[in-house]
Amino acid sequence: MTAIAIDDVARSFGEVRAVDGVSLAIRDGEFFTLLGPSGCGKTTLLRMVAGFCELDRGRILFGERRVDTVAPHRRNTGMVFQNYAVFPNLDVAGNVGYGLKARKLAREEIARKVERALALVRLDGFARRWPHQLSGGQLQRVAIARAVAIEPEVLLLDEPLSNLDAKLRVEMRGEIRALQRTLGITVVYVTHDQEEALAISDRIAVMRAGRVEQVDAPRAIYEAPATPFVASFVGATNLLRGAVVRRDGAIADVLVGATTIRARVPPPLSLGRVALSLRPEALRLVGNGEALPQGWRALPGTLEETEYLGPVTRFVVRLGDGLRLTVMALTPPACSGEVAVAYDPARVVVLEDDA
Repeated sequence: MTAIAIDDVARSFGEVRAVDGVSLAIRDGEFFTLLGPSGCGKTTLLRMVAGFCELDRGRILFGERRVDTVAPHRRNTGMVFQNYAVFPNLDVAGNVGYGLKARKLAREEIARKVERALALVRLDGFARRWPHQLSGGQLQRVAIARAVAIEPEVLLLDEPLSNLDAKLRVEMRGEIRALQRTLGITVVYVTHDQEEALAISDRIAVMRAGRVEQVDAPRAIYEAPATPFVASFVGATNLLRGAVVRRDGAIADVLVGATTIRARVPPPLSLGRVALSLRPEALRLVGNGEALPQGWRALPGTLEETEYLGPVTRFVVRLGDGLRLTVMALTPPACSGEVAVAYDPARVVVLEDDA
């Protein structure tokens, strides 16, 4: 297993600063995900770790060994690309054994390692198949088998599931996570899919415009976002901006338009501009005058939209001042028209406003 230290790395393309002074410490055997929107620099950063993109400044270490000055093929990394990059002129065994052959291993050893790699990705018996005979999911398994066959210290995956349908993506992400646990190797995974990142990662680095906004475990990223961007990008939320107008210890009143929302405000924030994150599933739709749990507050409004999504139903409520809130519920409540949105002030996330 190998830890990765990324120390103040940067890379520009003309006037565009793709990666802007990123530092990360990735632990031995960790499944670490770089998450962010298109153009945030996550793929460039991954390619810098792989050796396919030079650094303008900074350094990268695998354990105690500095690798940013080492050729890609000497870093002992396995790379899985978004488009699989499977060679059409080689059968499955030829593809999986390509890196082993380049290392000039004996034929018997190559065959043994190819067989093991195919077994790890559940492609036993596929060695003599050709790429055109395989499905998208099978092609992705071939690409993963080729990457792990060389027994890399670090496995790098760049949007590996983006070309698969939704059901197969869920299946394959579970297989990748199980494979990583079996091998015990360090994985750096790039995706723009928030659900995917939350489901498989030990830790996540959320990136924006070449910089890291937050590094944390999936639950902390979702439940305790560090910035308004993280709150709005990772999962759905009602992101509101307002001002703290009154504070009583840890509890404060935040004025959003003409609506007052009560929340627990962290100590560094006092009076002034803030951003509020209210997750739709943390809200409850109730009838006006309905009893609430102790400590909860309610905001009266009008139910405007109802959208059935299968496992949950989505509601949009317009408050008296025009503010719209989205609520998610497992089952539709027995109310319509004039309703109220109930919330627990302790579950309102208060952030420094970066607008």
